[in-house]
Amino acid sequence: METTTIKERIRKEYQIHPKDTGSADVQIALLSQQINDLNKHLQANPKDHSSRRGMIMMVAQRRKLLDYVASKDAKRYQTLIKKLNLRK
Repeated sequence: METTTIKERIRKEYQIHPKDTGSADVQIALLSQQINDLNKHLQANPKDHSSRRGMIMMVAQRRKLLDYVASKDAKRYQTLIKKLNLRK
């Protein structure tokens, strides 16, 4: 599947209102998709340290966004981590 169609599907699934394209929920879902893709790449290419650094930065950004959602709306945070199958 093409990346633009994957991103569109994720946006539609996690948007809060019909014109939502950049809420924290959408950003977290998109980052999770990128992290999963990079994880597969790194398993095949263990010496790709620049991609590993990029993935670590994405994980940190996702953690910050998750902390923000948790501080604003605990119920939304719980549903989000269940939907994305994340720990914590």
